[in-house]
Amino acid sequence: MQQVHNQPVTQPLVEEVKRYHRINTDTIEEWWYQIRNQVDTLEELKKYINVTPEEEEAINNTTAKWGTTPYFASLMDPENPNCPIRKQVVPSMHEQQNRYGIENYLVYKENRAGDEDRPDTIARQYHDRIAFTVVNICGIYCRHCFRKELVVDKSLQLRFDVDEGLEWIREHTELREVLVTGGDPLLLPDDKIEYIVRKLREIPHIEMIRFGSRLPVVLPHRITKGLQRVLGGYHKVPIWLNTQCNHAREITEKTAQAVWDLLTCGVNVGNQAVLLKGINDDKKSFQELHQKLLNIRIRPYYVFYLEPAPGIDHFRTPVEKGAELIRDTIRGHTSGLAQPMYVIATNIGKIPLMPDYYIAGKDEEKYTLRNYRGEITTIPNIPT
Repeated sequence: MQQVHNQPVTQPLVEEVKRYHRINTDTIEEWWYQIRNQVDTLEELKKYINVTPEEEEAINNTTAKWGTTPYFASLMDPENPNCPIRKQVVPSMHEQQNRYGIENYLVYKENRAGDEDRPDTIARQYHDRIAFTVVNICGIYCRHCFRKELVVDKSLQLRFDVDEGLEWIREHTELREVLVTGGDPLLLPDDKIEYIVRKLREIPHIEMIRFGSRLPVVLPHRITKGLQRVLGGYHKVPIWLNTQCNHAREITEKTAQAVWDLLTCGVNVGNQAVLLKGINDDKKSFQELHQKLLNIRIRPYYVFYLEPAPGIDHFRTPVEKGAELIRDTIRGHTSGLAQPMYVIATNIGKIPLMPDYYIAGKDEEKYTLRNYRGEITTIPNIPT
């Protein structure tokens, strides 16, 4: 059962979206149309791509949720099954294999089986900040999702009682930051997002609100004037938004405009890419992604190593790959603004995975440093 404003929602949120607009307006905004017409059947998918026998087999043999918006589906290469967008959208038979994934991963990752008594909406790895899970639907059901048990497989059922979560946050005065997440929280109607933001800002110890959303990339139409009014303006408790863009093909003029609209209303935008085998683990794709993000005013923030969630082994790379790509394609090749931190998210927080490539050696007098071209210089070794 989901609750927002203490009003239970007994139907899926998409049905609520339909009902909301029948009641409130005669004209359906483009983003509602996109959600109501998600590409999530084989018949619909064939309108966008030439489905391979392997893809059709996987679709016919999965019980997991899949699909995306018509807009994002239109960005897929209709002829190439290795298209980096297509591989994030279309199910694969490889999802039924699991060598490295941890069963019940989300319970483990979010410390849901620990001693602390928390509502279903609250996930915690840090002392002073939490993730506030408010919905379990998305604009794209990513095949690599670490929360697939909640939003894709739906084997983990949570109760989205927003008011219960807000009260818990209010009682825990050690908290400084709240990440509003899901699913995708920007799929909630404007009034419900406004309610969450307003109630969080009323809590004296909350200093920052963050949203995690792929919608600027997969559904940029969502950044409406109404949403800008909800998120925008000068406030002492600012709003930051981190999106997920994994390949330069995902970046369009619509996304650039959506980011500009967020920035101009006062919301800073960062990117949290996921390192994915066959999608962005080659030098050209990795460099182009991060340079193009900066071009549309998104600051690269993290590159995540793929978490050990079940059924996503086919996307895994060697652990060292991300650090090597940052060294070989970004450091020295583009602005320092484009240099994300390479990390893995764990049940004890995010851990950097950057080895020390640049200190080639040291002695009592000096450090020897090596740059991205292999050139050597030295700096003094200052005694303690």
